[in-house]
Amino acid sequence: MAQQLTIVMAQLNLLVGDIEGNTQRIIESAKTAISEHNADLIAFPELALTAYPPEDLLLRPSLSLRIEKALESIIQCELPIYMVIGFPQHVGDQLFNALTVIKGKSRLGTYQKQCLPNYQVFDERRYFSAGNSSCVLEIADARIAFTICEDMWEAEPVAQLKDSGAQLLININASPYHLNKIEDRKQLLNQRSQEGGIPIVYVNQVGGQDELVFDGGSMVMTSQGDCHYLADSFREGLYPVLIDLPSSSQASEIPEQYIAQPQSVEAQVYDSLVLGVRDYVNKNRFKGIVLGLSGGIDSALTLAIAVDALGASRVQAVMMPFEYTSQLSLDAAQQQAVKQGVNYQVIPISNIYDAFIGALEGEFADTDVDVSEQNIQARCRGVLLMGISNKKGLLVLTTGNKSEIAVGYSTLYGDMAGGFDVLKDVSKTLVYRLASFRNENYGDTNEEIIPQKVIDRPPSAELAPGQEDQDSLPPYDALDQILELYVEQDFSAEAIIARGFDELVVKKVLRLVDLNEYKRRQSPIGVRLTQRGFGRDRRYPITNGWSLGE
Repeated sequence: MAQQLTIVMAQLNLLVGDIEGNTQRIIESAKTAISEHNADLIAFPELALTAYPPEDLLLRPSLSLRIEKALESIIQCELPIYMVIGFPQHVGDQLFNALTVIKGKSRLGTYQKQCLPNYQVFDERRYFSAGNSSCVLEIADARIAFTICEDMWEAEPVAQLKDSGAQLLININASPYHLNKIEDRKQLLNQRSQEGGIPIVYVNQVGGQDELVFDGGSMVMTSQGDCHYLADSFREGLYPVLIDLPSSSQASEIPEQYIAQPQSVEAQVYDSLVLGVRDYVNKNRFKGIVLGLSGGIDSALTLAIAVDALGASRVQAVMMPFEYTSQLSLDAAQQQAVKQGVNYQVIPISNIYDAFIGALEGEFADTDVDVSEQNIQARCRGVLLMGISNKKGLLVLTTGNKSEIAVGYSTLYGDMAGGFDVLKDVSKTLVYRLASFRNENYGDTNEEIIPQKVIDRPPSAELAPGQEDQDSLPPYDALDQILELYVEQDFSAEAIIARGFDELVVKKVLRLVDLNEYKRRQSPIGVRLTQRGFGRDRRYPITNGWSLGE
Protein backbone atom coordinates (compact mmCIF):
# COMPACT_ATOMS: atom_id res chain seq x y z
CA MET A 1 0.00 0.00 0.00
CA ALA A 2 1.28 3.47 -0.89
CA GLN A 3 2.65 5.58 1.93
CA GLN A 4 1.43 9.15 2.27
CA LEU A 5 3.78 12.08 2.85
CA THR A 6 2.66 15.52 4.03
CA ILE A 7 4.79 18.35 2.69
CA VAL A 8 4.20 21.94 3.79
CA MET A 9 5.05 24.69 1.32
CA ALA A 10 6.15 27.60 3.53
CA GLN A 11 5.18 30.63 1.45
CA LEU A 12 6.71 33.22 3.75
CA ASN A 13 7.21 36.98 3.68
CA LEU A 14 10.71 37.40 5.06
CA LEU A 15 12.90 40.48 5.59
CA VAL A 16 16.13 40.78 3.62
CA GLY A 17 19.16 40.80 5.89
CA ASP A 18 17.28 39.91 9.07
CA ILE A 19 18.97 36.54 9.49
CA GLU A 20 18.05 36.23 13.14
CA GLY A 21 14.41 37.16 12.57
CA ASN A 22 14.12 34.92 9.51
CA THR A 23 15.59 32.03 11.47
CA GLN A 24 12.94 32.41 14.14
CA ARG A 25 10.22 32.50 11.46
CA ILE A 26 11.61 29.25 10.05
CA ILE A 27 11.63 27.56 13.44
CA GLU A 28 8.12 28.77 14.30
CA SER A 29 6.79 27.69 10.91
CA ALA A 30 8.30 24.23 11.29
CA LYS A 31 6.70 23.85 14.71
CA THR A 32 3.33 24.93 13.29
CA ALA A 33 3.70 22.49 10.40
CA ILE A 34 4.16 19.69 12.95
CA SER A 35 1.40 20.71 15.35
CA GLU A 36 -1.28 21.78 12.87
CA HIS A 37 -0.55 19.66 9.81
CA ASN A 38 1.35 16.65 11.18
CA ALA A 39 3.84 17.38 8.42
CA ASP A 40 6.76 15.16 7.47
CA LEU A 41 8.64 17.86 5.56
CA ILE A 42 8.54 21.64 5.24
CA ALA A 43 10.19 23.51 2.37
CA PHE A 44 11.16 27.18 2.66
CA PRO A 45 11.91 29.65 -0.18
CA GLU A 46 15.24 30.29 -1.86
CA LEU A 47 17.84 31.94 0.41
CA ALA A 48 15.29 31.93 3.22
CA LEU A 49 17.85 32.75 5.90
CA THR A 50 18.80 36.05 4.24
CA ALA A 51 15.62 36.47 2.16
CA TYR A 52 15.92 37.43 -1.49
CA PRO A 53 17.62 39.34 -3.00
CA PRO A 54 20.29 40.16 -0.39
CA GLU A 55 22.44 41.92 -3.03
CA ASP A 56 25.72 43.24 -1.61
CA LEU A 57 24.88 42.05 1.89
CA LEU A 58 26.34 38.83 0.50
CA LEU A 59 29.73 40.58 0.48
CA ARG A 60 29.69 41.40 4.20
CA PRO A 61 32.58 39.73 6.07
CA SER A 62 30.34 38.48 8.88
CA LEU A 63 27.83 36.75 6.58
CA SER A 64 29.30 33.27 6.98
CA LEU A 65 29.43 33.53 10.77
CA ARG A 66 25.82 34.70 10.97
CA ILE A 67 24.60 31.94 8.65
CA GLU A 68 26.37 29.20 10.58
CA LYS A 69 24.97 30.56 13.83
CA ALA A 70 21.48 30.53 12.33
CA LEU A 71 21.80 26.95 11.09
CA GLU A 72 23.15 25.83 14.44
CA SER A 73 20.22 27.41 16.27
CA ILE A 74 17.82 25.48 14.02
CA ILE A 75 19.67 22.23 14.63
CA GLN A 76 19.63 22.78 18.39
CA CYS A 77 15.81 22.81 18.30
CA GLU A 78 15.92 19.12 17.27
CA LEU A 79 12.65 19.36 15.40
CA PRO A 80 11.23 16.01 14.18
CA ILE A 81 10.55 17.24 10.65
CA TYR A 82 12.59 17.45 7.47
CA MET A 83 13.34 21.13 6.78
CA VAL A 84 14.49 22.35 3.36
CA ILE A 85 16.24 25.67 3.97
CA GLY A 86 17.80 28.01 1.43
CA PHE A 87 20.97 29.81 2.48
CA PRO A 88 24.22 31.32 1.10
CA GLN A 89 27.02 28.78 1.57
CA HIS A 90 30.69 29.65 1.76
CA VAL A 91 33.08 26.93 0.60
CA GLY A 92 36.62 28.22 0.71
CA ASP A 93 36.66 31.46 -1.27
CA GLN A 94 33.49 30.58 -3.19
CA LEU A 95 29.90 31.45 -2.35
CA PHE A 96 26.99 29.26 -3.44
CA ASN A 97 23.25 29.77 -3.52
CA ALA A 98 22.44 26.58 -1.64
CA LEU A 99 19.87 24.63 0.30
CA THR A 100 20.31 22.17 3.11
CA VAL A 101 18.00 19.49 4.50
CA ILE A 102 17.86 19.29 8.29
CA LYS A 103 16.06 16.88 10.60
CA GLY A 104 16.61 16.79 14.33
CA LYS A 105 20.30 17.43 14.92
CA SER A 106 21.43 16.25 11.50
CA ARG A 107 22.17 18.04 8.24
CA LEU A 108 21.34 15.33 5.75
CA GLY A 109 22.50 16.93 2.53
CA THR A 110 23.26 20.13 0.66
CA TYR A 111 22.52 21.24 -2.87
CA GLN A 112 24.19 24.13 -4.72
CA LYS A 113 22.24 25.98 -7.39
CA GLN A 114 23.56 25.15 -10.86
CA CYS A 115 21.90 27.79 -13.06
CA LEU A 116 22.55 31.40 -12.04
CA PRO A 117 20.24 34.01 -13.62
CA ASN A 118 21.95 37.13 -14.88
CA TYR A 119 19.25 38.99 -16.77
CA GLN A 120 16.40 41.43 -16.09
CA VAL A 121 16.46 42.04 -12.31
CA PHE A 122 18.85 39.20 -11.56
CA ASP A 123 22.63 39.41 -11.20
CA GLU A 124 23.54 36.25 -9.30
CA ARG A 125 26.82 35.76 -11.14
CA ARG A 126 28.05 38.87 -9.36
CA TYR A 127 27.97 36.90 -6.13
CA PHE A 128 27.67 33.16 -6.60
CA SER A 129 29.60 30.28 -8.10
CA ALA A 130 27.56 27.62 -9.89
CA GLY A 131 27.09 24.15 -8.47
CA ASN A 132 27.63 21.14 -10.70
CA SER A 133 25.90 18.14 -9.16
CA SER A 134 22.39 16.97 -8.30
CA CYS A 135 21.06 16.09 -4.86
CA VAL A 136 18.73 13.14 -4.18
CA LEU A 137 17.99 12.03 -0.61
CA GLU A 138 16.13 9.08 0.89
CA ILE A 139 13.31 10.61 2.92
CA ALA A 140 10.44 8.57 4.37
CA ASP A 141 11.32 5.67 2.06
CA ALA A 142 11.15 7.94 -0.96
CA ARG A 143 13.87 9.34 -3.20
CA ILE A 144 13.42 13.13 -3.21
CA ALA A 145 15.47 15.50 -5.37
CA PHE A 146 16.12 19.18 -4.79
CA THR A 147 16.78 22.18 -7.05
CA ILE A 148 16.66 25.96 -6.72
CA CYS A 149 14.63 28.44 -8.81
CA GLU A 150 16.49 29.04 -12.11
CA ASP A 151 17.41 25.35 -12.23
CA MET A 152 13.81 24.87 -13.33
CA TRP A 153 14.05 27.39 -16.17
CA GLU A 154 16.85 25.44 -17.85
CA ALA A 155 16.58 21.81 -18.96
CA GLU A 156 19.83 20.30 -17.69
CA PRO A 157 19.20 20.02 -13.91
CA VAL A 158 15.95 18.08 -14.42
CA ALA A 159 17.59 15.97 -17.13
CA GLN A 160 20.26 14.97 -14.59
CA LEU A 161 17.55 13.61 -12.33
CA LYS A 162 15.78 11.49 -14.93
CA ASP A 163 17.97 8.43 -14.38
CA SER A 164 18.50 9.00 -10.66
CA GLY A 165 15.36 7.20 -9.53
CA ALA A 166 13.98 10.35 -7.93
CA GLN A 167 10.26 10.04 -7.17
CA LEU A 168 9.66 13.70 -6.31
CA LEU A 169 11.39 17.03 -6.98
CA ILE A 170 11.27 19.96 -4.57
CA ASN A 171 12.20 23.29 -6.15
CA ILE A 172 12.56 26.33 -3.85
CA ASN A 173 12.21 29.81 -5.32
CA ALA A 174 12.35 33.55 -5.00
CA SER A 175 10.53 34.37 -8.22
CA PRO A 176 9.25 37.97 -8.51
CA TYR A 177 5.96 38.90 -10.08
CA HIS A 178 5.37 40.37 -13.47
CA LEU A 179 2.24 40.35 -15.62
CA ASN A 180 1.06 36.79 -16.41
CA LYS A 181 3.85 35.24 -14.33
CA ILE A 182 1.61 32.52 -12.85
CA GLU A 183 0.78 31.20 -16.32
CA ASP A 184 4.45 31.32 -17.33
CA ARG A 185 5.35 29.19 -14.33
CA LYS A 186 2.54 26.71 -14.97
CA GLN A 187 3.69 26.18 -18.54
CA LEU A 188 7.30 25.74 -17.43
CA LEU A 189 6.48 23.24 -14.70
CA ASN A 190 4.17 21.36 -17.05
CA GLN A 191 7.09 20.95 -19.45
CA ARG A 192 9.71 20.02 -16.86
CA SER A 193 7.53 17.53 -14.99
CA GLN A 194 6.80 15.65 -18.21
CA GLU A 195 10.42 15.80 -19.37
CA GLY A 196 11.64 14.30 -16.11
CA GLY A 197 8.62 12.07 -15.52
CA ILE A 198 8.53 13.39 -11.97
CA PRO A 199 6.13 15.48 -9.84
CA ILE A 200 7.37 18.91 -8.80
CA VAL A 201 6.72 20.80 -5.58
CA TYR A 202 7.38 24.46 -6.36
CA VAL A 203 7.74 26.74 -3.31
CA ASN A 204 7.89 30.51 -3.81
CA GLN A 205 8.58 33.52 -1.61
CA VAL A 206 5.93 36.19 -1.07
CA GLY A 207 6.25 39.87 -0.16
CA GLY A 208 7.60 43.23 -1.28
CA GLN A 209 11.32 43.99 -1.45
CA ASP A 210 12.04 47.49 -2.73
CA GLU A 211 10.78 47.49 -6.35
CA LEU A 212 10.24 43.72 -6.49
CA VAL A 213 7.07 42.00 -5.35
CA PHE A 214 7.14 38.23 -4.86
CA ASP A 215 3.71 36.79 -5.46
CA GLY A 216 3.88 33.33 -3.93
CA GLY A 217 1.63 31.11 -6.01
CA SER A 218 3.43 27.98 -4.79
CA MET A 219 2.19 24.94 -6.68
CA VAL A 220 2.49 21.22 -7.25
CA MET A 221 2.61 19.51 -10.65
CA THR A 222 2.03 15.83 -11.28
CA SER A 223 4.41 13.83 -13.44
CA GLN A 224 1.85 14.23 -16.23
CA GLY A 225 2.08 18.02 -16.00
CA ASP A 226 -1.22 18.70 -14.26
CA CYS A 227 -1.43 21.34 -11.54
CA HIS A 228 -3.00 19.65 -8.51
CA TYR A 229 -2.21 22.32 -5.93
CA LEU A 230 -2.01 26.11 -6.30
CA ALA A 231 -1.49 28.33 -3.27
CA ASP A 232 -2.91 31.85 -3.01
CA SER A 233 -1.03 34.65 -4.69
CA PHE A 234 0.25 37.67 -2.72
CA ARG A 235 -0.61 36.01 0.61
CA GLU A 236 1.65 34.42 3.19
CA GLY A 237 0.79 30.97 4.46
CA LEU A 238 1.72 27.38 5.20
CA TYR A 239 0.21 25.15 2.53
CA PRO A 240 0.09 21.38 3.27
CA VAL A 241 0.24 18.97 0.32
CA LEU A 242 -0.46 15.23 0.47
CA ILE A 243 1.90 13.08 -1.60
CA ASP A 244 1.21 9.41 -2.30
CA LEU A 245 4.46 7.46 -2.35
CA PRO A 246 4.31 4.18 -4.31
CA SER A 247 6.09 1.16 -2.92
CA SER A 248 8.16 0.79 -6.09
CA SER A 249 10.54 3.27 -7.73
CA GLN A 250 7.72 4.87 -9.69
CA ALA A 251 7.03 8.60 -9.47
CA SER A 252 4.95 9.84 -6.59
CA GLU A 253 1.27 10.55 -7.14
CA ILE A 254 -0.36 13.85 -6.20
CA PRO A 255 -4.11 13.81 -5.60
CA GLU A 256 -5.86 17.00 -6.73
CA GLN A 257 -6.13 19.34 -3.75
CA TYR A 258 -6.43 23.09 -3.21
CA ILE A 259 -6.52 25.31 -6.31
CA ALA A 260 -6.62 29.07 -5.64
CA GLN A 261 -9.24 31.05 -7.53
CA PRO A 262 -7.88 32.60 -10.75
CA GLN A 263 -7.33 36.35 -10.73
CA SER A 264 -7.89 38.88 -13.48
CA VAL A 265 -4.93 40.94 -14.64
CA GLU A 266 -6.36 43.94 -12.78
CA ALA A 267 -6.71 41.91 -9.56
CA GLN A 268 -3.13 40.63 -9.79
CA VAL A 269 -1.73 44.08 -10.43
CA TYR A 270 -3.78 45.71 -7.70
CA ASP A 271 -2.76 43.07 -5.15
CA SER A 272 0.89 43.47 -6.11
CA LEU A 273 0.72 47.25 -5.66
CA VAL A 274 -0.99 46.94 -2.27
CA LEU A 275 1.57 44.39 -1.09
CA GLY A 276 4.48 46.42 -2.44
CA VAL A 277 3.36 49.58 -0.61
CA ARG A 278 2.55 47.76 2.63
CA ASP A 279 5.90 45.99 2.85
CA TYR A 280 7.98 48.99 1.80
CA VAL A 281 6.36 51.16 4.47
CA ASN A 282 6.33 48.56 7.22
CA LYS A 283 9.70 46.95 6.61
CA ASN A 284 11.34 50.38 6.55
CA ARG A 285 9.42 51.36 9.70
CA PHE A 286 7.62 54.44 8.46
CA LYS A 287 4.70 55.56 10.59
CA GLY A 288 2.56 55.92 7.49
CA ILE A 289 2.39 57.81 4.22
CA VAL A 290 1.52 61.25 2.89
CA LEU A 291 0.63 62.13 -0.68
CA GLY A 292 -0.61 65.05 -2.72
CA LEU A 293 -4.24 64.51 -3.71
CA SER A 294 -4.83 66.60 -6.82
CA GLY A 295 -8.29 65.56 -7.92
CA GLY A 296 -6.75 63.61 -10.82
CA ILE A 297 -6.92 59.89 -11.46
CA ASP A 298 -3.29 59.02 -10.63
CA SER A 299 -3.37 60.44 -7.11
CA ALA A 300 -6.87 59.06 -6.59
CA LEU A 301 -5.73 55.53 -7.43
CA THR A 302 -2.59 55.95 -5.32
CA LEU A 303 -4.68 57.02 -2.33
CA ALA A 304 -6.98 54.01 -2.70
CA ILE A 305 -3.99 51.64 -2.83
CA ALA A 306 -2.37 53.32 0.18
CA VAL A 307 -5.50 52.97 2.32
CA ASP A 308 -5.96 49.35 1.25
CA ALA A 309 -2.32 48.69 2.15
CA LEU A 310 -2.08 50.47 5.49
CA GLY A 311 -5.53 51.53 6.69
CA ALA A 312 -6.94 55.04 6.73
CA SER A 313 -5.39 55.98 10.09
CA ARG A 314 -1.87 55.80 8.60
CA VAL A 315 -2.58 57.85 5.48
CA GLN A 316 -2.55 61.63 5.04
CA ALA A 317 -3.72 63.33 1.84
CA VAL A 318 -2.95 66.96 1.08
CA MET A 319 -4.69 69.10 -1.54
CA MET A 320 -2.43 72.01 -2.53
CA PRO A 321 -4.53 74.24 -4.79
CA PHE A 322 -3.33 77.08 -7.00
CA GLU A 323 -5.27 79.51 -9.17
CA TYR A 324 -5.48 76.93 -11.97
CA THR A 325 -6.92 74.21 -9.75
CA SER A 326 -10.51 73.56 -10.84
CA GLN A 327 -13.51 73.28 -8.56
CA LEU A 328 -13.96 69.73 -9.89
CA SER A 329 -10.52 68.85 -8.53
CA LEU A 330 -11.25 70.41 -5.15
CA ASP A 331 -14.58 68.63 -4.83
CA ALA A 332 -13.33 65.25 -6.07
CA ALA A 333 -10.31 65.22 -3.77
CA GLN A 334 -12.40 66.08 -0.71
CA GLN A 335 -15.07 63.54 -1.65
CA GLN A 336 -12.57 60.67 -1.86
CA ALA A 337 -10.64 61.71 1.24
CA VAL A 338 -13.83 61.87 3.33
CA LYS A 339 -15.14 58.57 1.98
CA GLN A 340 -11.86 56.82 2.74
CA GLY A 341 -11.56 58.44 6.17
CA VAL A 342 -7.99 59.69 5.82
CA ASN A 343 -6.36 62.72 7.43
CA TYR A 344 -7.08 65.39 4.82
CA GLN A 345 -5.62 68.88 4.67
CA VAL A 346 -5.91 71.75 2.19
CA ILE A 347 -2.79 73.93 1.94
CA PRO A 348 -2.93 76.59 -0.81
CA ILE A 349 0.38 77.32 -2.54
CA SER A 350 -0.32 80.79 -3.98
CA ASN A 351 1.64 82.71 -1.33
CA ILE A 352 4.54 80.24 -1.51
CA TYR A 353 4.59 80.51 -5.30
CA ASP A 354 4.54 84.30 -5.15
CA ALA A 355 7.49 84.25 -2.74
CA PHE A 356 9.52 82.10 -5.14
CA ILE A 357 8.63 84.28 -8.12
CA GLY A 358 9.51 87.38 -6.12
CA ALA A 359 12.90 85.95 -5.23
CA LEU A 360 13.51 85.11 -8.90
CA GLU A 361 12.23 88.43 -10.23
CA GLY A 362 15.67 89.55 -11.35
CA GLU A 363 16.51 86.23 -12.95
CA PHE A 364 13.20 86.06 -14.82
CA ALA A 365 13.23 89.70 -15.96
CA ASP A 366 12.58 90.26 -19.67
CA THR A 367 11.51 86.64 -20.24
CA ASP A 368 8.17 85.15 -21.21
CA VAL A 369 6.16 82.92 -18.89
CA ASP A 370 6.84 79.30 -19.80
CA VAL A 371 7.24 75.86 -18.25
CA SER A 372 9.64 77.29 -15.65
CA GLU A 373 6.73 78.85 -13.76
CA GLN A 374 4.73 75.65 -14.04
CA ASN A 375 7.62 73.69 -12.52
CA ILE A 376 7.78 76.10 -9.58
CA GLN A 377 4.17 75.25 -8.77
CA ALA A 378 5.06 71.56 -8.67
CA ARG A 379 8.15 72.28 -6.57
CA CYS A 380 6.13 74.28 -4.04
CA ARG A 381 4.02 71.16 -3.52
CA GLY A 382 7.08 68.93 -3.28
CA VAL A 383 8.58 71.13 -0.54
CA LEU A 384 5.36 70.97 1.49
CA LEU A 385 5.06 67.20 1.25
CA MET A 386 8.70 66.65 2.19
CA GLY A 387 8.28 68.99 5.17
CA ILE A 388 5.30 66.94 6.41
CA SER A 389 7.31 63.78 5.79
CA ASN A 390 10.25 64.96 7.88
CA LYS A 391 8.13 66.28 10.72
CA LYS A 392 5.77 63.30 11.02
CA GLY A 393 7.94 60.39 9.89
CA LEU A 394 5.69 59.68 6.91
CA LEU A 395 6.81 58.33 3.55
CA VAL A 396 5.90 60.54 0.59
CA LEU A 397 4.20 58.57 -2.16
CA THR A 398 4.61 60.11 -5.58
CA THR A 399 1.88 59.52 -8.11
CA GLY A 400 3.48 59.53 -11.56
CA ASN A 401 2.52 56.71 -13.92
CA LYS A 402 4.81 54.88 -16.36
CA SER A 403 3.54 56.76 -19.41
CA GLU A 404 4.38 60.14 -17.88
CA ILE A 405 7.70 59.02 -16.45
CA ALA A 406 8.71 57.58 -19.82
CA VAL A 407 8.36 60.88 -21.67
CA GLY A 408 9.40 63.17 -18.81
CA TYR A 409 5.95 64.57 -18.14
CA SER A 410 6.94 65.29 -14.54
CA THR A 411 8.97 67.79 -12.54
CA LEU A 412 12.24 66.99 -10.81
CA TYR A 413 12.05 67.99 -7.13
CA GLY A 414 8.35 68.69 -7.65
CA ASP A 415 5.83 65.93 -8.24
CA MET A 416 8.80 63.52 -8.42
CA ALA A 417 9.83 64.39 -4.85
CA GLY A 418 9.21 61.43 -2.57
CA GLY A 419 10.30 57.98 -1.55
CA PHE A 420 8.08 55.52 -3.42
CA ASP A 421 6.13 55.73 -6.67
CA VAL A 422 3.25 53.26 -6.58
CA LEU A 423 2.37 53.64 -10.28
CA LYS A 424 5.91 53.74 -11.66
CA ASP A 425 5.35 50.66 -13.85
CA VAL A 426 1.64 51.24 -14.49
CA SER A 427 0.73 52.69 -17.88
CA LYS A 428 -1.91 55.41 -18.03
CA THR A 429 -4.38 53.11 -19.76
CA LEU A 430 -3.88 50.52 -17.02
CA VAL A 431 -4.41 53.26 -14.41
CA TYR A 432 -7.95 53.72 -15.74
CA ARG A 433 -8.60 49.97 -15.68
CA LEU A 434 -7.35 49.72 -12.09
CA ALA A 435 -9.49 52.65 -10.96
CA SER A 436 -12.61 50.99 -12.35
CA PHE A 437 -11.55 47.65 -10.86
CA ARG A 438 -11.12 49.24 -7.41
CA ASN A 439 -14.61 50.70 -7.57
CA GLU A 440 -16.33 47.59 -8.91
CA ASN A 441 -14.50 44.44 -7.82
CA TYR A 442 -12.29 45.01 -4.79
CA GLY A 443 -13.06 44.50 -1.13
CA ASP A 444 -16.16 43.31 0.68
CA THR A 445 -18.46 45.95 -0.81
CA ASN A 446 -18.54 47.40 -4.28
CA GLU A 447 -18.51 51.16 -3.85
CA GLU A 448 -17.30 54.18 -5.72
CA ILE A 449 -14.13 54.97 -3.78
CA ILE A 450 -12.61 56.84 -6.71
CA PRO A 451 -15.18 59.41 -7.88
CA GLN A 452 -16.47 58.57 -11.35
CA LYS A 453 -15.99 62.18 -12.41
CA VAL A 454 -12.26 61.72 -11.82
CA ILE A 455 -12.22 58.70 -14.12
CA ASP A 456 -14.27 60.45 -16.79
CA ARG A 457 -12.48 63.81 -16.88
CA PRO A 458 -9.67 64.55 -19.39
CA PRO A 459 -6.31 64.20 -17.59
CA SER A 460 -4.54 67.46 -16.74
CA ALA A 461 -1.64 68.63 -14.59
CA GLU A 462 -3.55 71.91 -14.04
CA LEU A 463 -0.36 73.96 -14.17
CA ALA A 464 -1.74 76.37 -16.78
CA PRO A 465 -5.20 77.64 -17.76
CA GLY A 466 -7.23 74.98 -19.60
CA GLN A 467 -4.27 72.62 -19.73
CA GLU A 468 -4.80 68.97 -20.75
CA ASP A 469 -2.22 66.19 -21.13
CA GLN A 470 -3.23 65.67 -24.76
CA ASP A 471 -2.06 69.20 -25.59
CA SER A 472 1.55 67.98 -25.49
CA LEU A 473 1.24 64.18 -25.65
CA PRO A 474 -0.37 61.76 -28.11
CA PRO A 475 -3.59 60.08 -26.94
CA TYR A 476 -2.69 57.64 -24.19
CA ASP A 477 -3.98 54.56 -25.99
CA ALA A 478 -1.50 55.22 -28.82
CA LEU A 479 1.27 56.49 -26.52
CA ASP A 480 1.15 53.40 -24.33
CA GLN A 481 1.39 51.06 -27.31
CA ILE A 482 4.42 52.93 -28.62
CA LEU A 483 6.05 52.91 -25.19
CA GLU A 484 5.46 49.19 -24.72
CA LEU A 485 7.14 48.43 -28.04
CA TYR A 486 10.09 50.72 -27.35
CA VAL A 487 10.67 50.39 -23.62
CA GLU A 488 9.60 46.82 -22.94
CA GLN A 489 10.37 45.13 -26.26
CA ASP A 490 13.26 47.27 -27.61
CA PHE A 491 11.63 47.89 -30.98
CA SER A 492 13.39 50.44 -33.18
CA ALA A 493 11.69 53.56 -34.48
CA GLU A 494 11.34 52.01 -37.93
CA ALA A 495 9.85 48.82 -36.54
CA ILE A 496 7.26 50.79 -34.55
CA ILE A 497 6.36 52.95 -37.56
CA ALA A 498 5.92 49.74 -39.56
CA ARG A 499 3.19 48.77 -37.08
CA GLY A 500 1.10 51.66 -38.45
CA PHE A 501 1.99 54.51 -36.09
CA ASP A 502 2.59 58.03 -37.37
CA GLU A 503 6.29 58.64 -38.05
CA LEU A 504 6.43 62.10 -36.48
CA VAL A 505 4.60 60.92 -33.36
CA VAL A 506 6.87 57.90 -32.96
CA LYS A 507 10.07 59.89 -33.31
CA LYS A 508 8.82 62.54 -30.89
CA VAL A 509 7.89 59.95 -28.26
CA LEU A 510 11.12 57.98 -28.59
CA ARG A 511 13.19 61.13 -28.41
CA LEU A 512 11.38 62.15 -25.22
CA VAL A 513 12.04 58.73 -23.70
CA ASP A 514 15.75 58.99 -24.45
CA LEU A 515 16.08 62.61 -23.30
CA ASN A 516 14.47 61.94 -19.93
CA GLU A 517 16.70 59.13 -18.73
CA TYR A 518 18.35 61.66 -16.40
CA LYS A 519 15.03 62.28 -14.67
CA ARG A 520 14.27 58.61 -14.20
CA ARG A 521 17.66 58.05 -12.57
CA GLN A 522 16.58 60.51 -9.87
CA SER A 523 13.05 59.24 -9.44
CA PRO A 524 11.75 57.14 -6.53
CA ILE A 525 11.59 53.39 -6.86
CA GLY A 526 8.23 51.75 -7.46
CA VAL A 527 6.63 48.34 -7.85
CA ARG A 528 7.81 46.38 -10.89
CA LEU A 529 4.97 44.88 -12.94
CA THR A 530 6.43 44.30 -16.39
CA GLN A 531 9.52 42.51 -17.64
CA ARG A 532 11.09 45.88 -18.49
CA GLY A 533 10.26 48.43 -15.86
CA PHE A 534 12.19 51.63 -15.19
CA GLY A 535 14.66 50.46 -12.56
CA ARG A 536 16.76 47.32 -12.24
CA ASP A 537 15.49 46.04 -15.61
CA ARG A 538 16.40 48.91 -17.92
CA ARG A 539 19.82 50.54 -17.73
CA TYR A 540 20.50 53.02 -20.48
CA PRO A 541 23.33 55.60 -20.36
CA ILE A 542 22.26 59.16 -19.72
CA THR A 543 25.03 60.53 -21.90
CA ASN A 544 24.99 58.80 -25.28
CA GLY A 545 24.97 59.47 -29.01
CA TRP A 546 22.67 56.69 -30.16
CA SER A 547 20.42 57.89 -32.98
CA LEU A 548 16.87 56.81 -33.69
CA GLY A 549 16.30 54.54 -36.64
CA GLU A 550 16.73 50.81 -37.24
